[in-house]
Amino acid sequence: MVDPLTLDRWIYRLIFVAVAGAAVFIQILPLETRAGLLPGPEWMLCLTFAWLQRRPDYLPPWLIAGVFLMLDMLLMRPPGLFTALALIGAEFLRSRQQVSVETPFGPEWLLTAGTIAGVFLADWAVLAIFSVPEASFGLLAVQAVMTVLAYPLVALASRYLFLVRRVTPGDLDPRGLTR
Repeated sequence: MVDPLTLDRWIYRLIFVAVAGAAVFIQILPLETRAGLLPGPEWMLCLTFAWLQRRPDYLPPWLIAGVFLMLDMLLMRPPGLFTALALIGAEFLRSRQQVSVETPFGPEWLLTAGTIAGVFLADWAVLAIFSVPEASFGLLAVQAVMTVLAYPLVALASRYLFLVRRVTPGDLDPRGLTR
């Protein structure tokens, strides 16, 4: 018999991969053929950071790396660059994750906004250093702002649609770790 907590973790990991597949499918659809439109938010970065703020045990580093590497390949980004930056940002947030149900949303949003800004700034810097023609600071800055503004919507969807809640004291083992 499978432990219910382990089954719960694997179900949420499969949901995360399914959402990533749906997001990339929608992104690669040729819905708009005009050039010059503003870039949309990086939805999977928002979802990853929102889930890490609530249940870091649902997203191990290997899953984050695999999903973002798939996104890099399918969205024709430099392979591994955004993956590495997203993983660094995710591990930064994981290390600062508060094991508390009562953490207010404001500080969480500010910390996540700073992490998102750092990821996009590092992405631009690396692309600019290697003279990649797509390294437009303006577009990456707009995408970072759009991602920060989309984060509350993704956090709400995570809480009420996907039912990803913060770790409660009953979910902890005697050492204070998530079971």
